[in-house]
Amino acid sequence: MAINIRPMTREDKLSIMQVLRNTPEFKPSELVVAEEVIDSYLGDPCRSGYHILVGELNSVVAGYICFGPTPLTDATWDIYWMAVAPDKQGQGIGSALLKSAEENIREVEGRLAIIETSSISAYEKARHFHIRHGYETVARVPDFYAPGDDKLILRRQLRSYQEKKEAKHRG
Repeated sequence: MAINIRPMTREDKLSIMQVLRNTPEFKPSELVVAEEVIDSYLGDPCRSGYHILVGELNSVVAGYICFGPTPLTDATWDIYWMAVAPDKQGQGIGSALLKSAEENIREVEGRLAIIETSSISAYEKARHFHIRHGYETVARVPDFYAPGDDKLILRRQLRSYQEKKEAKHRG
């Protein structure tokens, strides 16, 4: 089993959109937004504010992760979207994608990663995945997405502020 993580290309869009369509947690309205984000990235990766990596399993696109710097913060990054094809889950692709995104964030002196997610049971597996990877739930906004569907905010410290300052002085 060979997992390869690399930046997304135009040729990956159809595969990624199929992964999203096959992921039951994503509603049709969310697919529209995900495609807009992908198109923004593919149109101009440098100006879009997004970074997108794909995960391949044996040379077949099996998932992706989209992340970017949080505007008006000091080195905080958002992990916006992440999906692995349902039939490819449990094979390390999601872990490899998340680890690669965090490494990319650290390389540019990012210190904090934030994930916003839903509290409904359909997202329980994803929440446990993130908690296993060092994220902690730090906030809950009741009824945010819909009545009974709270917004949960998870965070992971990737680098301390002191480490960020020291890296800046070295570079």
